[in-house]
Amino acid sequence: MELPVVVQQALGDNAPGVSFRSVSQIDTGHLLRMVLLSDDQGNLQAICRRNDMLDLEALNKRLGRDLRMMQRREQVRVRQKAGLQELPALPSLTGWPTVVDRRVDELEAVALELGEQDLGLMMPAEDFRQLTAKAARHDFAVDTANISVNLDNHAADRDQLHSAIKRFTGLRIQQRLEDTLELPPLPETAQRIIHLRVNPNAVMGDLVDVVESDPSLAAQVVSWASSSFYAAAGRVHSVHDAVSRVLGFDLVMNLAMGLALGRALKHPQDHPDGYVDYWQQAIWQAQSAGILASMMPRGQRPLFGLAYLAGLLHNFGHLVLAQVFPPHFKLVCRSLEVSPHIDSSVIEHYLLGITREQIAAQLMENWGMPDEVTLAIRYQKNPAYDGPHNVYARLLWLGRQLLTERGVALGAGESATQAVYDELGLDRELVQEQFDELVRRKDSIMAMAGMMSQGG
Repeated sequence: MELPVVVQQALGDNAPGVSFRSVSQIDTGHLLRMVLLSDDQGNLQAICRRNDMLDLEALNKRLGRDLRMMQRREQVRVRQKAGLQELPALPSLTGWPTVVDRRVDELEAVALELGEQDLGLMMPAEDFRQLTAKAARHDFAVDTANISVNLDNHAADRDQLHSAIKRFTGLRIQQRLEDTLELPPLPETAQRIIHLRVNPNAVMGDLVDVVESDPSLAAQVVSWASSSFYAAAGRVHSVHDAVSRVLGFDLVMNLAMGLALGRALKHPQDHPDGYVDYWQQAIWQAQSAGILASMMPRGQRPLFGLAYLAGLLHNFGHLVLAQVFPPHFKLVCRSLEVSPHIDSSVIEHYLLGITREQIAAQLMENWGMPDEVTLAIRYQKNPAYDGPHNVYARLLWLGRQLLTERGVALGAGESATQAVYDELGLDRELVQEQFDELVRRKDSIMAMAGMMSQGG
C-alpha cells in the first residue's frame, strides 16, 4: 500500500537513509503520537508514546512557557494543509519546533499511525532519532501504568480529599483548614425533594408545591414538558399539567433535583475543549441510564428514577473540582485536552491526588443523597465493582462506553464485553439499536441540555 506523498517527502527529504516498513496492525506499545501546542510565543509539537500522559505542567516549567492544546480549528487547518486525516509523529510535516519525550528514545522500534486506511509505519528507534535529530529532548510524559487510581476503596476517599485540600491550600494561601470540608450545604429545594423521595406518602401535589415555590425551576419544568423531546399533545399551561400529563412524578423529581444541585455550585467558565459541556453530559448519561435500566429483566431492574438521577449527576464532581481546586482546575482541563485517550480519573489522580468521582461521592454523602446515587457516582469508572447497589454504577459505565462509541465526546472510552451485557441481563443487539436511536435524537438532547443550562 502506497504512502501518502506528503509522508514520503517527510521521510525521504529529511533522512534518506531511514528504513521503514508499512504495517496494517500496529503494536500500541511502540506507537507514538504528536500533540500540537501553542501559546503567545508560537507553535510547538510534542512527541511522546501513544499511551503515556503528557504532563503539560512539567513541559511548561521546563520550557518557561504557557502552552496548551492548539485550537481545534487550527488543528483542522494544519491537517488539511498536509492532506492527512491525522498527523503522524513526523516533525517536518509542519516545520515547527519539536520536543520529544526521552521515553521515546528507550524504545527499540517506533510506530507511526497515519490515519489512512489503517495504515502505519514501523522503523528502528535509531532511525527515528535521526529523523528528529533537531528536536529537543525533555522528560514530560508519564506512564499511566504507574498511576494508581483508587477505584475501589470508598472508605479512603475522605482522607485522600483532606490530604489533597491541605496540599494545595497550603501551597496557595498557607492557612490551617478546619476538620470539616469547606463545601456548600445542600440547597433548600434539593432538601425538600429528598424529603419527598423518602416519604412513602408523598403525592403529586407535594412535588408541584416544591417546584412552584422556586420560580425559575417552575419555568424550567414547564419548558421541558413543552419541548419537542416529549412531544406533548396541546400546550402545557402549568407545573401540575407538566407533571400529571407529560413528564410524570419521578422524572420531574429527578430533573428538579439535578437542576437544584447544579445551581448549588458556580459553573466554571473553563472546560476541556473538545468535550461536550456539563449539562449535555448530564442529559446524555441520564437518558442512557434510563434506557438501560428499562431494558433489564423485571426481576433485576433497578429503580428507573434513581438510575436516571445517577446519570444526571454523574459528572457533578466536575463542578466540585472547580470549586475546591480552582487554581488547578485549569490544569486539569488543559491536561484532558492533550491526553484525550486517558481517562479523567487517571489525570486527576496524578495532578491532585483525588478524582472527581471520589470528591463528588463525599459531597453526596454529606448531603444525605440516596446510597444508590452516591455509590453509582463513586464507582462509575470501575466495571468490576461488586459492592452494594453495583448495578447503578455498571449502568453508568456501560452507558458511557456506548455513547463514546457513537461519537459523544465524554472522554476516553473502552469496549464493553459480552459478559457486561450478560451480567445485566441485556440483549446486546437491542441495546445497540436503542443507543443508535438515542444518538439520532441528538438535537433533542442538545435542546434539553440548553434548557438546563439556562436554569443553572
